[in-house]
Amino acid sequence: VIKDQLAASERPGGYGSNHRRVRRQEEIIWLRQQEFDIVISLSVAPHNLHNYDELGMPFVHRPFPSPDDPPAALKRVFGELKILLEQNRRVLVHRDELSDHVTGLVAGYLVWTGMVPHQPQAVVVAERIFGRQLGPIGRDIVATAATMVADVQAQ
Repeated sequence: VIKDQLAASERPGGYGSNHRRVRRQEEIIWLRQQEFDIVISLSVAPHNLHNYDELGMPFVHRPFPSPDDPPAALKRVFGELKILLEQNRRVLVHRDELSDHVTGLVAGYLVWTGMVPHQPQAVVVAERIFGRQLGPIGRDIVATAATMVADVQAQ
């Protein structure tokens, strides 16, 4: 998403019938070899997070969507991402599947930071990056991020 800084994917090892323990281990080792500094897991359930510890890969678990107010959950993840990227850390964000939750969060982050200040542009950028259309959930996340920006600017 942001060269040498931010990437997004499905959960290492896959999900559902495609999931394999060996694949998960191989992919976590690959993440370390590619010099990712931290993984942010947006998966709702904490399945397989212990593998990051076992393989020496730093991670944080930030279930998304969370039971919190959506803007509060976004603000938390966006704030954490901003700090990590300002520290020149290489970050991978994932959820079980590379779904609208992840792609929408990435597009919303681009709006929230001002890197891509307009919602329609951020949607197009995310669609090009991920090679798929952003559905209603993703677009709602982008709209929420834009509203958060507008609220801050209005204060």
